[in-house]
Amino acid sequence: MAQIALEQLRQTALTILRGSGYSEDEAAAMLDVMLYAQMRGNNQGVVKLIGPGMPRDPNSQPPRIVYETPISARIDGGRSAGMVAVRFALDVAVERARAQGIALVGVFNTYSSTGAIGYYASHLARAGLVGFVFAGSGEYVAPHGSYEAQFGTNPLAIGIPTKEKPIILDMATSAIARYGIVEAHTAGRALPLDVAYDSAGQPTTDAAAALAGAIRTFGGHKGGGLSLIVEILTGALVGTERAADGRKVDWGTLLLALDPALLTDFDGFVGRVGQVIGRVKGSRRLPGIEEILMPGERGDQRAEVAQQSGMIELDDSLWSALQSVAAK
Repeated sequence: MAQIALEQLRQTALTILRGSGYSEDEAAAMLDVMLYAQMRGNNQGVVKLIGPGMPRDPNSQPPRIVYETPISARIDGGRSAGMVAVRFALDVAVERARAQGIALVGVFNTYSSTGAIGYYASHLARAGLVGFVFAGSGEYVAPHGSYEAQFGTNPLAIGIPTKEKPIILDMATSAIARYGIVEAHTAGRALPLDVAYDSAGQPTTDAAAALAGAIRTFGGHKGGGLSLIVEILTGALVGTERAADGRKVDWGTLLLALDPALLTDFDGFVGRVGQVIGRVKGSRRLPGIEEILMPGERGDQRAEVAQQSGMIELDDSLWSALQSVAAK
């Protein structure tokens, strides 16, 4: 593993993004999302910049609202990067939820990853809102009982405001994130058992074979059911397009923001949330468990260490690949 200065990583990533055709504002927005993930040990970080990367569509247009009500908006991403379009949608969701108490915002016509969607859920929670984020992607995951890739990794994230740091649940409905496989392939690591199939439907621990095959959903039929629901919310509901053969040609995202004041006063709400946290953390622990953590807490701790030290740990192979791409 390599210890890299955060600022060096930032400048390397910005060089790659600029070279991929992004404006300064677009590159800054995307880097903010990727560093959120990287500093938390989430595989939705700078690994996205290697291999095929995320080149800017030369025909992309700024995201715009094409349909709206006082509490909702449907946004045409204009073939912009997912991180750019969803960052725009995030601002719309916060503004409407603060004004109306609730906001439902759908995004369609984007062509690349939204990044770690916990980033958006965290922003909603820090704005004093309960936030839900659902993200679709390309066909990487097989439905339960199949080995044919039909679904995206279909993550969901939920953000809950508290008196201190928000609770952020951010999870894929697949057994492993696709970029977790890309990361393993870059590092030459084997995959865990039972997370992917090869193209013939055989379980595999080989990352290259998994990339050519399909990822499994987590938790059997339960994860498969959640994946299906996210597929519908980020496809049929937001109105993504499909080609004549049924294949996806754009990715969708759905954001739901709720003001706790719809039901109760904010201070009372976060006070009761704090009581729940206290009870959970005070629960009797199993042998070997030093602390019961809230969702997102370990990642936040890791991010704080990186921020304070100004350093971050990367796989040697990933850092080498990033430098090679930046030098082109």
